[in-house]
Amino acid sequence: MLHLQNYIGGQLVPPVSGQYLASVEPATGQVFAQIPDSGAEDVAQAVQAAEAAFPAWRRLPAEERGRLLVRIAELIERDLDRLAYAESQDNGKPVSLARTVDIPRAASNFAFFGTAAQHFASETHFQEGVALNYTVRHPLGVVGCISPWNLPLYLFTWKIAPALAAGCCVVAKPSEITPYTAFLLSELCIEAGLPAGVLNIVHGTGQAAGQAIIEHPAIKAISFTGGTKTGEHIARTAAPMFKKLSLELGGKNPNLIFADCNLAEAVATSLRSSFSNQGQICLCGSRIFVERSIYEPFKAAFLEGVAGLTVGDPQESGSRQGALVSEAHLQKVLKYIALGHQEGGRLLAGGQRVQVPGRCADGYFLQPTVFEGLAPNCRVNREEIFGPVVTLTPFDTEEQVLEWANGTEYGLAATIWTRDLNRAHRVAHALHSGIVWINTWLHRDLRTPFGGMKNSGVGREGGLEALRFFTEAQNVCVKL
Repeated sequence: MLHLQNYIGGQLVPPVSGQYLASVEPATGQVFAQIPDSGAEDVAQAVQAAEAAFPAWRRLPAEERGRLLVRIAELIERDLDRLAYAESQDNGKPVSLARTVDIPRAASNFAFFGTAAQHFASETHFQEGVALNYTVRHPLGVVGCISPWNLPLYLFTWKIAPALAAGCCVVAKPSEITPYTAFLLSELCIEAGLPAGVLNIVHGTGQAAGQAIIEHPAIKAISFTGGTKTGEHIARTAAPMFKKLSLELGGKNPNLIFADCNLAEAVATSLRSSFSNQGQICLCGSRIFVERSIYEPFKAAFLEGVAGLTVGDPQESGSRQGALVSEAHLQKVLKYIALGHQEGGRLLAGGQRVQVPGRCADGYFLQPTVFEGLAPNCRVNREEIFGPVVTLTPFDTEEQVLEWANGTEYGLAATIWTRDLNRAHRVAHALHSGIVWINTWLHRDLRTPFGGMKNSGVGREGGLEALRFFTEAQNVCVKL
């Protein structure tokens, strides 16, 4: 049994209450760790440590801050296998996915922002013969970062790294469902020599630790990734306190497949974009719209690919699909599958819980599920399921598929498959999505802005956008 601790003031410490929460391995359904059940007192200690560390951290040159972040990246790369197994145990995803995507990206986040702050240029405006204006950006101070359970270390570091690079000190809370790699990160930060109090990691529930973070008056900004309803609650609490907010929320992403696409590539990538991480990625394309003339060939090839997605123990190399993150989440997804039947959908594949023999007999496994025949405006096609459930729908015209694609409250990401460059740009600009991929999916350049439209969020992360979020602009005017 693992006993995780908070990371406050440069030390691993127990929660003030002495109370712990059980952490369950999704693949087995068994408790494998105890995590701190932290609350307002723990957050207050973390804020105090961060405030004490802030003056020296903000004065440290960006190059020196960057060296520490790059050192953390190197330690993550060194411990790749250990972190990948921990992520799989904590989240249920295949070890192979954690090893090739989650953990390398976490290292890249620290490496990228470790150098990015050195290239964060100031602006100068010269008024001939009158004045010189220059703009500098100062770190906000102590900021709060709250990350979700689906890509635990990947998204945790995505928030922390730019905040530290910008010169802020951080009070961070990982999801209580997947805390393990955040705890391991705290050990690596100690090894890297990160100054005490610069980063503080407080474990616990959203209702207790998370609420204390968003309410604390000394925390100047909140960066949150998670569900739209939680984002609404955070905004109601933090906005009247005039905190800066970055909210990366839900998605119900369309995948538009035109007849002139490369069919083989469209099928192969659509399988990934539908079922990677058991569909538990906010960027997954869960609504697949296929031009009618190629609908049947696409469907046949897609279903053949779905049949090859082996569901099994995430620690086994042959498993393409691991466990869903929790029993509660599994039951939520099963309810949406039942709703798909009620709304008149035809089940083409999956739809059943999977019993994996051996150590995973009590795990939370589900078959990759495909429906067709559902109306574009039904609940299954409008609401975020966040699981391995997709719908196939034929379309006839560009105007029709754009109406359907934009017909939800979400606007995070979309994918377009076509060889027609004019169409690709035209359709991309007409989509209400913060991110549009053309003939690819999940291709990320860390320099680009990341975020959604409509109920998919507020603000942008990534590149200079993240550094701007964690800083305050100040203009200085000098009369000539």
